[in-house]
This record gives sequence, C-alpha cells and structure tokens, in this order.
Amino acid sequence: MNHHDEVRAALAPTGVLRVTINVGNPTLANLPAGATRPTGVSVDIATMLAERLELELELIVFDAAGKAVTAVTAHEADMGFFAQDPTRGEGIAFTAPYMLIEGGYLVRDDSPIQTLDEVDRPEHRIAVGKGSAYDLFLSRTIERATLQRSPTSPTVVAYFMEHGLEVAAGVKQQLEAGLEEFSGLRMLPGHFMTIKQAMGVPQDGPRAAVDFLDGFIDELKQAGTLETLFDAHGIEGVTIAPLREDEP
Repeated sequence: MNHHDEVRAALAPTGVLRVTINVGNPTLANLPAGATRPTGVSVDIATMLAERLELELELIVFDAAGKAVTAVTAHEADMGFFAQDPTRGEGIAFTAPYMLIEGGYLVRDDSPIQTLDEVDRPEHRIAVGKGSAYDLFLSRTIERATLQRSPTSPTVVAYFMEHGLEVAAGVKQQLEAGLEEFSGLRMLPGHFMTIKQAMGVPQDGPRAAVDFLDGFIDELKQAGTLETLFDAHGIEGVTIAPLREDEP
C-alpha cells in the first residue's frame, strides 16, 4: 500500500471525499442566491485536496458550523473546515491552523458601551450565532452578561436588531456586512478573541489523515496559495497562520 493509498483509506473510507462546507462563515464559503454549488476559500482547498488524492469530491453544505461538526463527528462526512475549540475537540481531531480570524462586537451608535471590557455587565444581552466558535468561547468567558443565540452566524445582526439587544458578537467580516445592511451601528475597537481556523476529521479516525492534512496546509502556506485564494475571493482582515514549528 503506497502512501497515497493509506491516506485515501484514512481520509475517505467510502472512496469519495465528503467535505462539509459552512456557508454561515463568509470568510470560508458562500452560497450565492440561485447557485447550487458554494464558492469560497474552503471549497477551493477541498477541490485541490481531492485532486491531489485523485478522489471524487462531495460537498455537504451547512449554514452553521455546529451542524458541520456534528456531521464529521458522526462520520456522515470525512472532514470540514472549523475553528479550533476545545468543546469541539471531543469529536474532532484538528489540523494545525491555516488562517486566523478576529471576533468582534457591534453595538448601536447611541450605546453607552465604548470598549470591549464594558460588554460583560448584567444589563447587557449579547447576540451570538448558535454553536459558533464565538458562542463556545463566550459561553466559557462571559460571567455577567446574558447570551442570546441566533439560529446561525449570518443572522446575528438581524437577530440583534429584531430583539433590541445591546451587543452582537461574531466574525468581524460578518458584523461589517451588518453595518452596511442596517444604519446606526458601530463596531467596538479591537477584538475579543482570535479564532484559529483549521481542518478537522473525526477524532476516532486514523492519525494518518491529520498528518497528511498538516503537510498539505504547510505546502499551501509556503507556496503562497492561501494569499492567492483570499485575494481571489476578496477576503480581507484575515491572517495566514504561521508555519508550524519544526518538531524536535
């Protein structure tokens, strides 16, 4: 069995590479109105991966990361593109990160809140996408404010407006889209978390899958492919994760 055969067996046991695509995070993928196939950085990476391994690719589209995590954990899909989070680590084995994304807060122009550290107060209700990395992080760290969960991350700003909440939390690019859609809003300066975007496979699957994907990500970083993809899709405000330290 050559190396690619071993990796194919580890990564795609059905013979088809089944990849979850989360169109709820615009830095990763979008499903344009009327389109049947999503577009985006994650779709392009999945396509390159399938070509490298000479596997047929099946894209399984979800509107929220939590649903994609469930599918991969249950072996209904072989891999996906996820924010690293310890809560998800019970079912997902993560690769090294390939991209860093900042999580920010949005408030109304007339809100008394000016800084990040003023958010966690008993009188504040924070809108956050259910099961998103921001939800998982804030569920661990917010002590006094209340979290209210919108069905998906793209609906956070609309949910925040509809329910008259004090703060909306999420990926900065998503919140900035909300600024354009609704008037009278502003972002708080800075970010409350940096999310490490990685690929993930089932935690109980063969280690060869993660090892191969780590090497594949290193190649994409070194070749400048990730920058090219972000530019091609007009993704701004994200950082390429640094190369892994050489193992001693």
